[in-house]
Amino acid sequence: MILYGAPMPAPNPRRVRMFLVEKGIDLPETKIDMMKREHKSEEFRAKNSLGQIPTLELDDGTCISETVAICRYLEETHPSPPLFGTSAVERAQVDMWIRRIEFAVMTPVGQFWRHAHPRTAALLTQYKDFGESNRATYMGAQKWLNRELGGHDFVVGDSLTMADICLLSTVDFADWIGLPVADEFENLVAWRARIKARPSADA
Repeated sequence: MILYGAPMPAPNPRRVRMFLVEKGIDLPETKIDMMKREHKSEEFRAKNSLGQIPTLELDDGTCISETVAICRYLEETHPSPPLFGTSAVERAQVDMWIRRIEFAVMTPVGQFWRHAHPRTAALLTQYKDFGESNRATYMGAQKWLNRELGGHDFVVGDSLTMADICLLSTVDFADWIGLPVADEFENLVAWRARIKARPSADA
């Protein structure tokens, strides 16, 4: 297998790297230079028509993209330790939280990145007022997360799951682009510190 990805701070490739570390899977990552737009090349689009990373290429040439899909494949082939839950209820809750994180948390972060950050100005027509408006939306998401994480060490259940990986990669990327976690949200701050203390957080 070949995993195509990119180094920090790209959040989606990091999700898969964290997953691999938590699983104990040794799968080296072939770095794609996003600054040189290698992920948009004709050669790479033959593997992923959207020109996005990460992408996992199997030994038979089959390619899987989208972080959760890649990690679900790895969960099926390497079931221990389970990172998508251990029961029907937990698996549903992990899926629920991944969906929530992507829409309620990553969406405002992504819109700020696209429309208000100088690094993306050359890639599209920016609507900076719209981009900046996502600061308040993301702050609202933090407030909601802080309530939800009260009394919980992990997003779902009693151990780390893909939901924690998705959330950490999102809040760390948000911090990198200028959207830090507010100190007032003590539950969220404590959760982040716990997850960042794991070896996988350095992946």
